[in-house]
Amino acid sequence: MTTTRANGSLYVNTENHIATIEFGHPASNSFPSELLERLTKAFDQLSNDTNVYVIILKSQGDRAFCAGASFDELMAISNLKEGEQFFSGFANVINAMRKCAKPIIGRIQGKTVGGGVGLASACNYCLATETASIKLSELAIGIGPFVIEPAVSRKIGVAAFETLAWDASQWKNAYWAKENGLYARVFETVAELDKEVQLFAEQLAKYNPEATQQMKKVLWKGTEHWDQLLQERAAISGELVLSEFTKNALKKFKK
Repeated sequence: MTTTRANGSLYVNTENHIATIEFGHPASNSFPSELLERLTKAFDQLSNDTNVYVIILKSQGDRAFCAGASFDELMAISNLKEGEQFFSGFANVINAMRKCAKPIIGRIQGKTVGGGVGLASACNYCLATETASIKLSELAIGIGPFVIEPAVSRKIGVAAFETLAWDASQWKNAYWAKENGLYARVFETVAELDKEVQLFAEQLAKYNPEATQQMKKVLWKGTEHWDQLLQERAAISGELVLSEFTKNALKKFKK
């Protein structure tokens, strides 16, 4: 089931040193600003929780993992400040995931678009189903995947990122995502996925938490400038979303 709440929902549950963050939104688990803020805070809090050794990130329902940014909010942006503020929501989440002291497992049960691909890329290890196709549709609506690009390129490489970014209307299937390093493993059913996510989380939770924290620092070395970089990228997107071209493209896309 997916939530019916207009601003979406977010739940955090911790059991046996494993924290599960579950988000949901009626529009294919897309993200309005408020939900992005809540997700950022959740990662910050869990990072400092000594009872948590590993985090699972998942979304509600059995179809879309995440449809990216909220279309309604995108269409409502009326000035540069609002634009930059909206796109900085994804920047803040990615930076929170990057700086989080705990390993993050992505449970990708369905299609993921735009910002959702950014979230998957910021996870340390993703498991997915065969239906978990990916797409970066930003150029098709007059903007670009600027905020998430550093995270996606770091994960799958610049060549694969370009394939996704330029071909903004095409889906790439879960096996393409696995071949290019976004997903570690792909399963036929959600039941299999959930079983393996749990087993893997339990395995990680048995490791020395100090070792996993050091592992995260090593893996994200060289990204210390992202606080500024992703904010600059948010400003680019915030300006583009105000253009006549983008406003018209969004209206067509919405229909």
